[in-house]
Amino acid sequence: MPLLINIRHLEEKDLRLKGKLPVPELRLDAEDELVRARLPLHYDLTAHLAGSDILVSGRLKIALDCECARCLKPFQFRLELADWTLHLPLDGPEKAELKNDCVDLTPYLREDILLEFPQHPLCETDCAGLPNRSDANSEEKEQPSRTRSASAWAELNKLKF
Repeated sequence: MPLLINIRHLEEKDLRLKGKLPVPELRLDAEDELVRARLPLHYDLTAHLAGSDILVSGRLKIALDCECARCLKPFQFRLELADWTLHLPLDGPEKAELKNDCVDLTPYLREDILLEFPQHPLCETDCAGLPNRSDANSEEKEQPSRTRSASAWAELNKLKF
């Protein structure tokens, strides 16, 4: 069930919205193979009428299942929008769509959550990536990285195209 606000209820008093929204309802169909939403979105919001507009503010939290972009290790990323705010005009060219005096907040939630998805998820900020499995040159591992880089470029320069 989508997250709806009845504007007739807002005319009487501010509304407090607290609960969970299932992932299928959010339709977080991101094409990212490294980030997936499996657990529901937790929301704690307050909505009130500000003139002829609706102002919604509060907190959004969702746990994302991620794979590290460097080492492919699975980890959980906690996405939290602590000061989420939404301004919905009820008049004018950009007015919110009303159905039976209700406004659906779900598309706005979806948009802001997708914008906050990690673009390059890392299990740790200093993740070194996949372990080097080649033991071909143990001396090469002991050399400074500058020398190794130079030798790699030297090998590439030997190629004739």
